[in-house]
Amino acid sequence: MKIGIETESFHLLFQYGKMNALDFIKKAAEIGFEGVELNIIPGWGIDKALGQVGDDTKENLDAIRDEIKKYGLYAEIDTNGTSEADMKRALRVANHIGADVIRTYIRFNKFDANMYKQTLQDLKNIVPELKKYRIKIALENHEYETAEEVVKIVKEVNSCWVGVHYDFGNSMMVWEDPVHAAKIMAPYAYCTHFKDHIIVEDKDAPYGYVVCGVPVGEGNIDLDTCFKIMVEKSPLTRINMEMCFPYCTPFKREPGTGGVTTVGEGAFKVENAPYDRNIIKPLEYYYPHKAVSEEFLEKMMEDQIKGAEKGFKALKALRDKYCIK
Repeated sequence: MKIGIETESFHLLFQYGKMNALDFIKKAAEIGFEGVELNIIPGWGIDKALGQVGDDTKENLDAIRDEIKKYGLYAEIDTNGTSEADMKRALRVANHIGADVIRTYIRFNKFDANMYKQTLQDLKNIVPELKKYRIKIALENHEYETAEEVVKIVKEVNSCWVGVHYDFGNSMMVWEDPVHAAKIMAPYAYCTHFKDHIIVEDKDAPYGYVVCGVPVGEGNIDLDTCFKIMVEKSPLTRINMEMCFPYCTPFKREPGTGGVTTVGEGAFKVENAPYDRNIIKPLEYYYPHKAVSEEFLEKMMEDQIKGAEKGFKALKALRDKYCIK
């Protein structure tokens, strides 16, 4: 089992021009990761055509491909959407840099179950292209969907080229315990986002609480059990960490959607916010520049690097515990 890291783990450094894709690849290798998962979604504070990957040019993609080879890393791509244009763009980039798995998710502005039908058809339509490229698509449980809903789509596509992407924390946004989601998704999992979460009180958010990302080991997700399920029940040969810290997000659906009805226990235990609320509010973590001083922003970026290093050690310890490298 190899272990990798996704660019979002350093989202602040990307947003504020302290890191680019080549820097990220080097940093991942220095920490000890064996692979990189590169996010090509524009926006999120980054105006480059390929998001955190940068310019959509042959020269840039050649340089990224060569840097990945230089360090002997595996590569995966993160995108969103399932339209023909979305998928063909992601396949082109993945093929160029040598990635063999693409994570995608449904682009919800607000939850609409009618979008599942179009997603199913989109994925069926792209299977011939996946076969040509020999690249797999993994549909993520991305904050709006329960594990069963994602698996249902993949089962109906009925192709070895389309599986699921198990995010260790996203199920919480639909009131679903991560262990429960892991059991459902593991047999179909082609890639992952390994992370940790807590619940934080926020009176401005729906239901009065938010899901908050923290460095691995500082949260309440039963990562040991989730990791073990992935090892024993999935075909995965890699686990990728996406450390969503600092990051908070509201619940996306009603209590009980995924089986959990209230906060307070297990993964849904309520904790103190990672940062002083007088300095920055939880829902300001992702785009903090309007809320904090430059000095505090530097601290938050340093915290991301420290968190990624801590996450690597925790992920490696689980890998060493449950499987052969």
